[in-house]
Amino acid sequence: MKNPRPAIGAFFYFGTASVLAIYFTFAAVQGGYGLFNRVQIDAEIAELQVRRDALAVELSELENRTLRLSDGFLDLDLLDERARDVLGLVRPDEIVIR
Repeated sequence: MKNPRPAIGAFFYFGTASVLAIYFTFAAVQGGYGLFNRVQIDAEIAELQVRRDALAVELSELENRTLRLSDGFLDLDLLDERARDVLGLVRPDEIVIR
């Protein structure tokens, strides 16, 4: 009788397939483009969108103030406020308390 030898080719094939399956599963979850990294990227996108929206509001406020101080449309109250703030001007009938 022949001595039954295990099929080394089958073990090699299934072993290689198992190792590759484990590797690709790990890469799909933990890799650079994996699920965990995708969650972090989505959170960063949401944070940056909130920051972008806040900057858009600030930009619109600055554009409004710039328009109000332009030659075509002069807001005297805003001009008075800026002169007091930047130049330290006061009217003669005011008392300055420091």
